[in-house]
Amino acid sequence: MVQTSVQATFQDYLRQQDSSARYELVRGTLIAMTPPTLAHIRIAKFLERRFDQEIGQTGQLWESFREVGQRTEANTSRLPDVVVATQAEAAEIINRSAIFETPVLLAVEIVSSNWQDDYLNKLAEHEALGISEYWIIDYLAIGAARYIGSPKVPTISIYSLVGQEYQVQLFRAGDKLRSTIFPDLGLTADEIFAQAQ
Repeated sequence: MVQTSVQATFQDYLRQQDSSARYELVRGTLIAMTPPTLAHIRIAKFLERRFDQEIGQTGQLWESFREVGQRTEANTSRLPDVVVATQAEAAEIINRSAIFETPVLLAVEIVSSNWQDDYLNKLAEHEALGISEYWIIDYLAIGAARYIGSPKVPTISIYSLVGQEYQVQLFRAGDKLRSTIFPDLGLTADEIFAQAQ
């Protein structure tokens, strides 16, 4: 992640035409995003497919997406690795920049070198915005021990909104995930971690 010195409004960010790089807008500053690893891409792709399968089985009018944005503050827009949104929300932005301005149902971040941003800033932004569920996939166990425990092992943190605050559940090897958005998902931490092999 490389911070630029360019100040921008959310409207400037929407008009951005540089397709050779992806940026997040963080409190008016454009932040260039480093291309992800193949392990990161595999995990995101796997989750998108699993979410789509589950949505198909439940009949919910939802869709999952990769490579879309989520506006979290007046001049902040994040690029989660995977989101789940309603079809009505998707219809509102179908022919413009794929940035949701209302809270998606679920956002997933796959941890990379900027893990502090995922566990601190994005967590606080998603909670304040009212995103029902926020997953942090730390398959490399690089987050601080205060977030993933000690000894540090690959961990999936699922933050579920209860009232206006997130409650976290930690899942490790051998654990079956529990999601309020997808209560019958039947997904294990091992299945997700296997995508990084």
